[in-house]
Amino acid sequence: MKIVDVVCSSGRTGFYFDDQRAIKKGAAHDGFTYVGDPVTPGFTSVRQAGESISVMLILEDGQVAHGDCAAVQYSGAGGRDPLFLAADFIPVIEKEIAPKLIGRELNKFKEMAEEFDHMTVNGKRLHTAIRYGVTQAILDAVAKAKHVTMAEVVKEEYNTGVDIKRIPIFTQSGDDRYDNADKMIIKGADVMPHALINHVADKLGNNGEKLLSYVKWLSERVQKLRTSPNYNPVFHIDVYGTIGIAFNNDVNAMVNYLAELEEAAKPFSLRIEGPMDVEDREKQMLALKEITAELDRRNIKVEIVADEWCNTYEDVVYFADNKAGHMLQIKTPDLGGVNNIIEAILYCNKKNIGAYCGGTCNETNRSAEVCTNIAIACGATQCLAKPGMGVDEGYMIVNNEMNRVVALVNRRKNNK
Repeated sequence: MKIVDVVCSSGRTGFYFDDQRAIKKGAAHDGFTYVGDPVTPGFTSVRQAGESISVMLILEDGQVAHGDCAAVQYSGAGGRDPLFLAADFIPVIEKEIAPKLIGRELNKFKEMAEEFDHMTVNGKRLHTAIRYGVTQAILDAVAKAKHVTMAEVVKEEYNTGVDIKRIPIFTQSGDDRYDNADKMIIKGADVMPHALINHVADKLGNNGEKLLSYVKWLSERVQKLRTSPNYNPVFHIDVYGTIGIAFNNDVNAMVNYLAELEEAAKPFSLRIEGPMDVEDREKQMLALKEITAELDRRNIKVEIVADEWCNTYEDVVYFADNKAGHMLQIKTPDLGGVNNIIEAILYCNKKNIGAYCGGTCNETNRSAEVCTNIAIACGATQCLAKPGMGVDEGYMIVNNEMNRVVALVNRRKNNK
């Protein structure tokens, strides 16, 4: 089966691009937007609509395979590639990539994905968002050529050795952490609520008291609303380094506080993402390694999740090798080609580190579907419900794709 044409279309994502530098410099909320001038190159406002590009591969039998190019909410910051605007990058795909795709045989995903993931134009690698979307389309194309699911292609080519089955889905609340928690409980989310604890005084509390109160409320709320005693979600809260700020990165004080959170969460398990951010890759690894080891030494069951400074496949290997966290977020658009997501999950599995197939609210339904196939084919510990912050939409997309793939795989097994 060959690719006979490539068609691109611009699209919207499930959230927004935010100029993180401008926000850190004091841009204030005005309703759902921000006031003030952007400071990151490419931005025309501090918050602007997220953009994507659908890359559609036309196969010789008329089937259409597609993937979506998308970038994270805080594009252009933290060493990431520049703001991803469809009008800027559709010409790049049409001129530089499409001619290399047309006429290609769709025998294997891995080799072709690695080729385009490492492709250069004028000596520079392609934008991570382009590599992300093009390799999604290639995976879908190989699956369509073989008349199987994308998950089955990944399982076979990478010899993952796992059964394709449901894995836990992690839902994120955004700032609406109370009402959205109710939605999660009603829907039966496996992991919840993210909670967006990104400000010390307003959300964590100067001594951690506000988050402690929220965790107590969350535990009580689940026990009140659940319809079965067997529903026991894992609590996973992203604190964006605020615990480190509140406790001056004092590991002993932070661990004491985490022990309080563990008690507040009972009878549910607790994960804390990004307890501190020391703004350097090596220092972040060492800080997470130390707090992880101290929690283990004191037999405190709170799990630490690495996020900041763990962006690329190489970063995942670095943090996993040093056990800098009990779980690593694999922030899918930042890894470029989806082949890197596969390798990252499998490496975490090999090192007995939790693999969180994550990403960003600023993706699309298509990138979420492809990541779901990859997550279940590799046996990830959990998969993010994305895009958006509204709970229902992201959970529906990931949950339904997971169930569709599992049902199709089981049908093939039963018909053998």
